Amino acid sequence: MLSFDLTDEQEQLKETARRFAHDVIMPVAARYDEEQTFPADVAKKAWELGLMNFEVPTEYGGPGLGVLDSCLVLEELNYACAGITNACAANGLAAIPVLIAGSEEQRKRYLGQLANECSFAAFCITEPGAGSDSAGIATTYRRVGDEFVLNGTKHFISNGSVADWYVVFATSDRKLRHQGISAFVLPADLPGIKKHRMKNKLGQRAADTAEVVFEDTRIPHAALLGAEGEGFKIAMSTLDSGRIGVAAQALGVMRAAFEEAVRYAQQRKAFGGPLSKIQAVQFKIAEMERRIQCTRLLVTRAAWLKDVGRPFSREAAMAKLYASEAATWVTHQAIQVHGGYGYVKDYAVERYSRDARVMEIYEGTSEIQRLVIARSLLKDGVKV
Repeated sequence: MLSFDLTDEQEQLKETARRFAHDVIMPVAARYDEEQTFPADVAKKAWELGLMNFEVPTEYGGPGLGVLDSCLVLEELNYACAGITNACAANGLAAIPVLIAGSEEQRKRYLGQLANECSFAAFCITEPGAGSDSAGIATTYRRVGDEFVLNGTKHFISNGSVADWYVVFATSDRKLRHQGISAFVLPADLPGIKKHRMKNKLGQRAADTAEVVFEDTRIPHAALLGAEGEGFKIAMSTLDSGRIGVAAQALGVMRAAFEEAVRYAQQRKAFGGPLSKIQAVQFKIAEMERRIQCTRLLVTRAAWLKDVGRPFSREAAMAKLYASEAATWVTHQAIQVHGGYGYVKDYAVERYSRDARVMEIYEGTSEIQRLVIARSLLKDGVKV
């Protein structure tokens, strides 16, 4: 029988994340946003509780959570602050390629590092001239004896300036497009690597977003993930998984904005009574809740499909598309309910709106998600 009940372990995990969000993240969220400071101390506490590196299997020292379990945690943490949670969750994008294509030695070294110390990793694919067009990356690699040499610039990289290691995608020949791309895993302190943090973002200002430059960076042959030419496939598989997490992030942010809007509508007096008595406001609240619950269903189904080993790419794209656009709408309407007060930093809905906006952009824009969905339908047909 189909059931939406969580197990006792999942309920406990969700409660642990909820308490951490309320007790540790919420009190400092506004300050980290204002100061644009990387929340290393908060991340350390999250790591100590097992609320980081969800994807790392137990055999390498990690929590070994399933995708649905991870989504439960991500929703609760993002309820408090998406920027701080990004700092804690971005390791996953780097860990997944190592899980997909890494050798046993690579897994023990890099995944083990995430499990054994509060460290950070980064997934380096986006470039100044290659965002949605991942096959058009310009970062190159060439063989020199028993080594590879990397040259190029990566842009908008989460955890890029604080990472202890990188997964980097580079091409042997730009003319080959996706067929020329390979993936590498390497320490972030090698000679020839420069990085700097990009500040003054609209939202998620606590999160580290950086430019990473490789200038004749020499890496051993053992840094190659999988075989040469498999990098694009590894990247796309990683993003499929990551999109479910983004949808869960969006769910947490919109839920927080919704609850703030409901509380405000019940307390604020206008036209002789609370705002919540006005039908126009009631309609907004009803629509917010509808989009939240639709998001939860899409996230749950995509996560379940991946957990049971069934194809999930289309469902992940649908969850990410719907969730990110719903979060933008819900947070916008939360500001509308607050009126002028929603436009000032004294009220959290202002931050929620800014934090939500990038979710329609990173890990594949809304336009890319629609392409993924359409191409899947046209290739594989409608699933029942």
